[in-house]
Amino acid sequence: MMTFTHFNKEGRARMVDVSGKEDTTRVAIAQGIIQMKPSTIQRIKDGYIKKGDVLSVAQIGGVMGAKQTGQLIPMCHPLFLSGVDLSFELKEEEIIIEGKVKTVGKTGVEMEALTGVSITALTIYDMCKSVDKDMVIKEVKLISKTGGKSGDYIRK
Repeated sequence: MMTFTHFNKEGRARMVDVSGKEDTTRVAIAQGIIQMKPSTIQRIKDGYIKKGDVLSVAQIGGVMGAKQTGQLIPMCHPLFLSGVDLSFELKEEEIIIEGKVKTVGKTGVEMEALTGVSITALTIYDMCKSVDKDMVIKEVKLISKTGGKSGDYIRK
């Protein structure tokens, strides 16, 4: 019979005890895309979105989101993040968001990287929804992770 790591003997939810694990340097990179009209991309580039500098606000939102992951995802541990960096690649009809999160600790930062990218995309949507309600957030995914007992992962 399978035993679940996040349930106690009574079958109720619990946060896994990681106190026995070694601290290691852990880095995760996630990516997501927000698709939009070419005219919306141009307005972002030209600074013609009424709410302000879209990418600066989205970057701050993504950092804040990564830092709040332990409060948003039920079984995530609250982590001390030593670094969160978000970058953007503007294409004709989409913005590719990449988030890199780093810590030294007992558990990985994959969820923090994914949350940071997701909140960044949601912030872009919020900033631009007055001019483009057809935007689509898609392909949020883990690109790589290093550190920890399970070893390294790189998306093929």
